[in-house]
Amino acid sequence: MTRALAIASCEMRILQRNLWLVVATVIMVLFALALTFAGSAPTGALGVDMLTISVASMTTLSVYLAPLLALMISFDAIAGDADRGSLALLLSYPASRGEVLLGKFIAHLSALAIAMVIGFGSAGMVAAWFGGAGAESLLALARLIATSIILGAVFITLGYLVSSLATSSTAAAGMSAGLWLIFVVLYDLGLLGAVVMDEGGSFTQTIFPWLMVANPADAFRVWNIAASEGVALTSGMTGAAQALPIWAAPASLLAWPLIGFAAARLAFRRIEP
Repeated sequence: MTRALAIASCEMRILQRNLWLVVATVIMVLFALALTFAGSAPTGALGVDMLTISVASMTTLSVYLAPLLALMISFDAIAGDADRGSLALLLSYPASRGEVLLGKFIAHLSALAIAMVIGFGSAGMVAAWFGGAGAESLLALARLIATSIILGAVFITLGYLVSSLATSSTAAAGMSAGLWLIFVVLYDLGLLGAVVMDEGGSFTQTIFPWLMVANPADAFRVWNIAASEGVALTSGMTGAAQALPIWAAPASLLAWPLIGFAAARLAFRRIEP
């Protein structure tokens, strides 16, 4: 763990030098604030406070933005070092490849968590100041931040997997873009087409909810919706959330970082410095 923390400290300094942390935080703050004010119109009609509406809007934002930022920070973690010629030096240190990946993961997840906390936290404070906030909406905001960090962890590990499999950082960038497109956009479109073709049959009633929660992006969404009545009211996904056991979405989302890290470590072990 000491060696992993040393690598994490080095990676964090690199992120600060490249201004990645500043850029990611600014992006999160701007998008979260924009959605907070743009989505505040239905507050009176739905009978909920502004923070609840803001959390529902930011949940949708996080489904798209958290995976994108996570892949942006991780896609060249291995391939980039190989292109720059620093991978051989890194692997010459008295640290195993698992410790190298763990150190990078700690730094990258910490940077992403800082951006999430500042971005969503500032938007939540603005929504609470202007439109009020109840205990449930504050809990929903805290849950949103925590689950967004977990979702980011999923795609950081998948970014490591892509970076270990790619032959160059350019190829890793293209593969990461395809990965984001599959998990965040195409997967849901495929499920939607299957539901339309099924016309309310057994697939829609039994198989569809489980296939949906198998995707980490959808598991994140279902977890936040199922845990908060106010967010469920504003999201329109109450039926899907109620069709699954309460543990299904959390179990899926928490399992994905472990699966991704194990797969990335296996792929990284096959790379010759």
